Amino acid sequence: MALDPNDEILQDFLVSSREILEALDKQLVELEQRPDDKELLNAVFRGFHTIKGGASFLALTPLVEVCHRGEDVFNLLRRGERTVTSQLMDVVLRVLDSVNEMFTQLNRAEMPDSADPELLAQLEKLSRPGGDNATPTPAVAAPTPVEASGDITDDEFESLLDALAGGEAPAAAKPTAKPTALASTVPAQAAAGEISDDEFEALLDQLQGSVKPAAPQASPAPAAPEAAPAKAVENRPRAPAAEPGAASAAPAGETTVRVDTQRLDDIMNMVGELVLVRNRLTNLQATMGDERLAKAVADLNMVTTDLQIAVMKTRMQPIKKVYGKFPRVVRDVARSLSKEVTLEMRGEDTEVDKNLVEVLNDPLVHLVRNAIDHGIEAPEVRAAAGKPRHGTLLLAAEQVGDHILLTISDDGAGMDPDVLRNKVVEKGLMDADVAARLTPQECYNLIFLPGFSTKTQISDISGRGVGMDVVRTKINSLNGSIEIDSARGQGSSILIRVPLTLAIMPALMVIVDRQIFALPLASVAEILDMDLTATNVVDGQLMVLVRDKTLPLFYLQHWLAPGTPNRPLPKNGHVVVAHVGSQRVGLVVDQLIGQEEAVIKPLGSRLQGTPGLAGATITGTGRIALILDLPTLVRHYARRSYREVA
Repeated sequence: MALDPNDEILQDFLVSSREILEALDKQLVELEQRPDDKELLNAVFRGFHTIKGGASFLALTPLVEVCHRGEDVFNLLRRGERTVTSQLMDVVLRVLDSVNEMFTQLNRAEMPDSADPELLAQLEKLSRPGGDNATPTPAVAAPTPVEASGDITDDEFESLLDALAGGEAPAAAKPTAKPTALASTVPAQAAAGEISDDEFEALLDQLQGSVKPAAPQASPAPAAPEAAPAKAVENRPRAPAAEPGAASAAPAGETTVRVDTQRLDDIMNMVGELVLVRNRLTNLQATMGDERLAKAVADLNMVTTDLQIAVMKTRMQPIKKVYGKFPRVVRDVARSLSKEVTLEMRGEDTEVDKNLVEVLNDPLVHLVRNAIDHGIEAPEVRAAAGKPRHGTLLLAAEQVGDHILLTISDDGAGMDPDVLRNKVVEKGLMDADVAARLTPQECYNLIFLPGFSTKTQISDISGRGVGMDVVRTKINSLNGSIEIDSARGQGSSILIRVPLTLAIMPALMVIVDRQIFALPLASVAEILDMDLTATNVVDGQLMVLVRDKTLPLFYLQHWLAPGTPNRPLPKNGHVVVAHVGSQRVGLVVDQLIGQEEAVIKPLGSRLQGTPGLAGATITGTGRIALILDLPTLVRHYARRSYREVA
């Protein structure tokens, strides 16, 4: 059955539930490590209950059923009638996966399918106290439901809340026969404003009419009673499904508003056009030399810069949007490999462009899975080597200038350069002589070659020779870079640098054969004016010596202007030293223009997919400049071994 995608209540439910599901993913992994944490247990219980309440109002029966059964299990855990075990958490995490699948269908405006019957049967067993095969504990007779539909008016609900809090109903809302019947089921503690969690949840279930109300069990008064009004505010399901639809009933003084991301993209595009106009006016002012125009352009530049920063901030999201799922990933992968892994996360509040958040997800998952599979040893192996049985995996993020630095490091076995050399020769990816001259740092980068893998057995985790080359391709597409460092027996670290935003980037403008090209400034290390005759050819590659280190040298005109290969090469020229992966290369250009902010525009259909081109921009002089993707450009055109281009 199709749902109405424009239903505001449904959309509010999806937005608020998304945050709850993200929190549950992390809370459930933490609960397995801290099974006695009562606050965490209550938080997980409330999460399932809140989703169930909203789903009940929207008549999403499959979602109500699976959440309610999961809620029953956590009710037993809260009462101490069950304990948290790895086997139990396996089932509960499957419940969360099932709920996530249902929300995927809801996002497509489809009625969710029912959960796996086997999963529901497992939950049914786990909801019985004392063991999977135990008979459920006899329940006290449940209070009579309000009516067949379970509906009461807002005034009646207010009266009930007042009764629970020990207050009196307002004169304008005297309880009728129905709320009186409900109020009569309130335990004696209600007179003092105190009821237990179980009793309150049972009453809410009764009011919602979604499931049979569980009979409240008598419990001794708590030593430090919690005020009932606070519970009423937290769990109050009015107007309609207040918990999941909180955004639709925002309190007075609300300081946030939901905005469609497409609107933010449109605003960012307009700011980009404004930046292009600013660049054009700056260029004209420099040509005309008028003081009044110079002042106006300076004011425009200041306002444009402030506006650009403000709009960029609206697109920023904390990296924890990506990192939040890794506790679950690490837990599942480590469990499947029978390894013990502790995850540490730092800098979760570091903000990046929302588009980067979406693109970074898959590469980081690849790297985390590989770190556990390839890097961290089995507990017995670690103990034999004098290490703790638990391996440690660190995910860190920080802003460095106009870039984000992401770190994935482990304290595992590290990488052996000789093993990597032998493997690349064995797979026919490199000549033995060339491999023998590789430095350890260059050996580490071999893992990014297509088809390269050190695994001898194929598994669901890794070993198929795919993944790491995809990681590098994705990072390069973001105008970022990736580096690896490792030490045998101590572990490995992977450093990823990506720009803060993908919409506007600083670029170095150069001219090659009378055409302007933009080089991402993040990839530029330095610019040299040098004697181009002082070069040598090593293994067929032109090399130049810079500060006692060899540097591969490439003439961009051979790649970007192939129609003029016989033009005499200059004896002196400008060399742009750029980062390509973990290596540095020298790119000879005809002329340097200078630094400029480039607004990235997509390529037309004729140029789309051309190797080495990342997009286009308009310069301050009004000319079109192609933006170069240096890693792809070098890998595609350089007819050399992988040593220079890895």
